[in-house]
Amino acid sequence: MSASGMNVVSIDASQARRTAYSIVAWQAVITVVVALTSWAIAGNLAAVSAVVGGGISTLASFAMAVLAFRTSATADAMSAVRGFFVGEAAKLATVVVLFAVVLRTMKVSPLAMFAAYLATFLVYWLALANALPTLGSPGAGTSARRPG
Repeated sequence: MSASGMNVVSIDASQARRTAYSIVAWQAVITVVVALTSWAIAGNLAAVSAVVGGGISTLASFAMAVLAFRTSATADAMSAVRGFFVGEAAKLATVVVLFAVVLRTMKVSPLAMFAAYLATFLVYWLALANALPTLGSPGAGTSARRPG
């Protein structure tokens, strides 16, 4: 533990990259599940709307993963941090722009669209919570280093 009482945890970039792309894949799966459920409950418009909502989230996560895990972004710690900021900014911009375009140009079922978006958003956060080491737990320190 450092003087501030926090553990320093190193994260394997290749494992983090695999996790990020795995999250994108699971978001795509959830999008299909929500679209099929929407179609069964409310028909074609709801299904297309769910695909659009889940697709926005999935595409935004994909953009984040691509930008955050470019080779140049993982070269050193500062590049990695910068890569994540750029990736998150691109993710947010993708979501805002695509929702604006969809809401201005398409007839959608808002409930199905936002339900699919929310479902993929939950997948993202649940997967991240599951993938990150639990800070402060006894087994979390296998890669923790103490400052000298």
